[in-house]
Parts: sequence; C-alpha cells; structure tokens
Amino acid sequence: MIKINENYLKLQASYLFAKIGKRATAHQAAHPDQEIIKLGIGDVTRPLPDACIQAFHKAVDEMAHGKSFRGYGPEQGYDFLREKIAQTDFKDRGADIEADEIFVSDGAKCDTGNIQEILSTDIRVAIPDPVYPVYVDTNVMAGRTGACHKGRYDQIIYLEGSRENGFIPDLPEQPVDLIYLCYPNNPTGATITKEQLKVWVDYALENKALILYDAAYESFIRDAALPRSIYEVEGARQVAIEFRSFSKTAGFTGTRCAFTVVPKECRAYTSDGAEHSLYDLWYRRHTTKFNSVSYPVQRAAEAIYSPEGQSQSRALIEYYLKNAALILEEVGSMGFDCIGGQNSPYIWVDCKMGSWEFFDLLLNKAGVVCTPGEGFGQCGRGFIRISAFNDFENVQKAMQRMADVLG
Repeated sequence: MIKINENYLKLQASYLFAKIGKRATAHQAAHPDQEIIKLGIGDVTRPLPDACIQAFHKAVDEMAHGKSFRGYGPEQGYDFLREKIAQTDFKDRGADIEADEIFVSDGAKCDTGNIQEILSTDIRVAIPDPVYPVYVDTNVMAGRTGACHKGRYDQIIYLEGSRENGFIPDLPEQPVDLIYLCYPNNPTGATITKEQLKVWVDYALENKALILYDAAYESFIRDAALPRSIYEVEGARQVAIEFRSFSKTAGFTGTRCAFTVVPKECRAYTSDGAEHSLYDLWYRRHTTKFNSVSYPVQRAAEAIYSPEGQSQSRALIEYYLKNAALILEEVGSMGFDCIGGQNSPYIWVDCKMGSWEFFDLLLNKAGVVCTPGEGFGQCGRGFIRISAFNDFENVQKAMQRMADVLG
C-alpha cells in the first residue's frame, strides 16, 4: 500500500495567491465587461532589458550550430555568470563572496524550499509574521510542524512584526536553530539597517543557528546606508545563506533565473555535535537533483551585468519605484497609514477593517486586486499589500478608482 506524505494534509485550504486568483477570476466571470487591475501578485509587466534580449537571441543562435552547441551545463551554473555575480553583487560592495560559492537556479522560491532537504526535520524554526507564505508551507510539508490552530502551526516560533517595531521583529525569546529573514521585506516593504541585521547575525553566531536570508528585492534599495546583502555584516559568512533572484531585478519572472549563496564557512551539526559544511551538503544536493538553468537564459542573465544591462535594469526598477511612490502618495491622501514603497515595490496599508473584507471591497467596487495581509499571517490582519508591479497608466487608473470608492 503506497502511503502519502501526511504533512501535506496539515496545509491550510490553498496557497494564498491561488485563492486570490480564484476570487478575481470569479468576479471577472460575473462582470465580463469590467477591466480588472491587478496590484496583488508581485509579477512584473515590463519587457526584459534589451541587452538581455540580444544576449538571449545570440545564445539561441549558438545552439543551432555544431561548434557552438551546448548540452548539459555545469550544475552550479556557468562560470561566466557566477563570476559576474560574485564581482558585481558582492565584492564591489565589500562582501567577500567567491564565484564557486554561488549556485545558479531557476528561482529563489524553489531554493528557499529545497534548502530544507539538507537540514534535520526536528530543528526549531523561527519565521516572521507577517511573512511570504512559502517559508511556512514548505516547513509544514517537510514535517517540522504540528497541526494548525487558529492560523498558526504548532512547533513554529513566530516572530511578530508590527507598526511599533517597524516590522522588524525582536529576537526569539527561546532558542531556535533556523531563522528566516527577508529584506526589503515581502509583504510589508520594510527595510533593515546594517546595525539591526548585525543583531541577528550575532544571535546566530552565539546560538549556532542558521539564517536563511531572502534578498530577492535588494535591487529596489536606493538608500545607500541600507545593506544589500547580509554578507556586508561581519560574521555572516559563518551563519547565513542568501537567496537572490533576477525576477524583479530584470523582469525574469517568466524567464527563470536566480542564485543562492552558500559560503564555505557556513556550518551545521549532527545530533552528536559534529560540525559539517553546509556548502558541501548543498553542493551534493544541487548537483544530484538539478541540471542547472539553460545556457541561453544564463547568457541573458550575464547581460544584466554589462554597462547597457545595468542601465536598462535600473530603468526598470525606477519605473516600478515611480509606481510605488504614486501609490504611497495617493493611498496616504485617502487617510490610510502605509509603510514601504520607497526601497521596495510593496506598500503595506493599514486598511482599518478586515483584510479580506477590504480585498472584496476593492475588487467589487473598484475592480482592483490587492493582497489581504491576513494571508501572510496573523500579524497581517487589518492590512493589505499593494504591489507596484504594473504599468504606470494602470496604477494611475487604480488609484483614481480607489479614491472614488474610499476618498
């Protein structure tokens, strides 16, 4: 008799964004003539940078000729891409990361889930609230939690974020082994200073804990004082794994390319206290289960680091930050308190009512889709997330519709 992984039965109803999609689809079916403006899911709308397109075409053409054809590539990624990443994203910013510590993948979302395979199922996991749902759900799937009661899973230590602490939670009151951090934060748009981040690194060093640091939105940081990587903090190489993505940096959501950084000093332990290299374990897992990203996609990603690619990628980010600035201004003028939107593509809005109630109000009355904060955890109740990922004209239209309903 084949048995299922019963941990999947603990998962609540459905993945947040699937639930939002179903509601929006049902509304559209009932109102086929109404234009729905989606400011919910964080998917980009602008075309890839031209430098990436040109590199993509050139690489595809290479695949048409015997002398330049490529078969299986190196599982960790081609050197031409990893060397550019190490130099531009880390060394040029004072972070000591080598090219062979970078693992190219098809998405940060995948890697934040897959990394758990090299960790024990009986570790104590600390996850912020509100939070990107994948962190919680993948730990449920892995068997690190008990049942869910009133929206929270037994055996997860929730790190509560609030307006009072700027959605940067306090250190856990009990010892933990694994800590998730994401800055600029999804969903709140909050940012963290180097001094605040050092507190977490010092905690991990003292407690032999591991930090999984999601920096998928680092390219939106415009404040030069804010860290773009956890490796800008002394000691982080010993206790942190960082996840990056080209999805928001250069519009690769449909192209799929990202990378994970695992420093060689990063350590974890067996049940009897023996020390082991997480780099070695992840290298073994990655090379066993993954055949890397396609050659043309990696060439397109490499082009991001050319002078033209850097300029064009920055223009994309500025476009979305312009959207964010408009949302922040307009929603604020409607009388709502907000954070985010300055070094982040997300605006976190205190909606003064239930999250799903406000979601339904905007969908039904304004034809605008947002994301209910409650879907990110208990501390998201009474908030919504508005995404700046859309065309500027649509954002203008959405703000006018919201003003007509809420103003």
